[in-house]
Amino acid sequence: MKILANDGISNEGKAALEAAGFTVITDKVEQADLISAVNEQHIEVVLVRSATTVRKEVIDSCPGLKLIGRGGVGMDNIDVDYAREKGITVINTPASSSQSVAELVMGMMFAGARSLHHSFANMKTGDFSALKKRYAKGTELRGKTLVIIGFGRIGQSLAAYAIGCGMKVIAVSNEVHTVKVSLGTLQGLGEVAVDIETVADLRSVIGEADVISLHVPKQANGAAVLNAAEFDLMKKGVHIINAARGGVVNETDLLAAIASGKVAFAGLDVFENEPNPRADLLNNEAIATTPHVGAATGEAQDRIGLELANLIITQFGAQVTA
Repeated sequence: MKILANDGISNEGKAALEAAGFTVITDKVEQADLISAVNEQHIEVVLVRSATTVRKEVIDSCPGLKLIGRGGVGMDNIDVDYAREKGITVINTPASSSQSVAELVMGMMFAGARSLHHSFANMKTGDFSALKKRYAKGTELRGKTLVIIGFGRIGQSLAAYAIGCGMKVIAVSNEVHTVKVSLGTLQGLGEVAVDIETVADLRSVIGEADVISLHVPKQANGAAVLNAAEFDLMKKGVHIINAARGGVVNETDLLAAIASGKVAFAGLDVFENEPNPRADLLNNEAIATTPHVGAATGEAQDRIGLELANLIITQFGAQVTA
């Protein structure tokens, strides 16, 4: 059985699949050539991350396709329901990148608190006498309130880090329930966990936030979670982090909130128009940007590759080779 890992796969994942008898192809196929490549090379499994899309036209045009795998959490680049209606198995790896994304968000939170994104860039002037005054008004994360919108695996991982920093965490979810969040094994204490009760009404807590981080999928109707109405309810000087999906924050409304002083800092790893975000986001001094790399750590990619391999081997079994 041939597998096209079109957006790459870790060496560990590839080795596991090949050891089980699968043929793994990692040569990148351009989106326009995907249908012909799948059919001509008799590929039965396509693995993607965020760069490649597998829409209805691909599914209809590739009758030999048996499985589509997404290395990561969100599957908005795959027509999941349609594929499953056609009898194609669709898998993803929701647990493998949680820690990596959470750590990127923490990095953005520290960058916003201490203007690190500016300082790193401007120290090249060689004279920091003026910079020292400019960056002398940083803040601490300890004691601040973090509102996490979306409390799945990534949101819970972020909560653990934030609690470790001494932050108050408010978790927003579709339903009110209690989540036990593990803080890990601490020296002399063993496994430590805290219970967090989620809230369902974002607007009831949004005004308490010093920092807001989003961890929700792209909304079914394409609507943003944070629009002008939500920004109006926030306290002045709030920080916004989006490492979830482009479009869950209305970018035009975000820029307006920055211009008014309502939002003091934004950290964006995802954008409405990827891979070419609008220039006024990239050039805004209040915004730190990264190129959709939340899950892009070596450790996460190893976990993702192995999880995909294990799911495929479980689905199809080891392949008999001549």
